[in-house]
Amino acid sequence: MITIRKSSDRGHADHGWLDSRHTFSFADYYDPREMGWGSLRVINEDKVQPGLGFGTHGHRDMEIISYVLAGELQHKDNMGNGAVIRPGDVQRMSAGTGVLHSEFNPSPNAPVHFLQIWIEPAASGQAPGYEQKAFAAEEKRGRLRLVASQDGREGSVTVHQDADLYASLLGPGEGVSQPIAPGRQAYLHLIRGEVRINGIALAGGDGAKIEGETELSILADADSELLLFDLG
Repeated sequence: MITIRKSSDRGHADHGWLDSRHTFSFADYYDPREMGWGSLRVINEDKVQPGLGFGTHGHRDMEIISYVLAGELQHKDNMGNGAVIRPGDVQRMSAGTGVLHSEFNPSPNAPVHFLQIWIEPAASGQAPGYEQKAFAAEEKRGRLRLVASQDGREGSVTVHQDADLYASLLGPGEGVSQPIAPGRQAYLHLIRGEVRINGIALAGGDGAKIEGETELSILADADSELLLFDLG
C-alpha cells in the first residue's frame, strides 16, 4: 500500500526569519493522523533568512539529521563541534542523554534551505554524538546512495536505529528500484521534481508512506531529488 502525503497538506509556520513546512506533527502543528511513520518522526523543510537561525537549545533521545539543499548552515554544540553544512553534506547529531546546539545561517545575503529529519533511536539514554560526511552529486545521480544507516556501511553516517536513508538525483526518464523486505516500512520524500512510484505520481514536497510492498520502482518525469527511508 502506498499512501500519498501531499505537499500542500503539510503543516506550515512562517515566523519571518524562518519558513517551515512540517510533514509530521511538530511544534504548534498537530495532526493526530500525522505523528510520524515507524521510527521516522520529523521531516521539516526549513528556509532561514540571512544572518539568522536557531539559538542554543536542547534535545534528548533523538537522532537528528540535517540535509542542506541550498546555502550554508553553521552548527555549534556543547560537545565541542563546530561546522558549516553545505549541499551534499549529511550531518547526524545523536542527542542521547542531552545536547545543546545552535544552527545559524552565516550568509549576509542568501537564505539557507534545508531538511531537518528526526529518527527515534532504538534505545534511550545513549551517549550524545556527532558525525558529518559529504556525498558528491555524482554518487547520487541515477542511483540510490546510502547516506545513513545503523551500521555505517558504504561510508554512510550512523544512526542508533534500524533505518537506512538513501538519497538520489534522477533526470527525466531515469529510474531506480529498491526491494523492501517483509515487515519493513518505507517513506519517500520528494525534495523537488516529478516522479512516479509504482506508477503513482508525486510532485515536489510530496511524500509517500509505504507498507506491504515488496519492491519500489521510482521513475522520474523531470529532474528530481529524493530521499528514501527503509525502516525496520
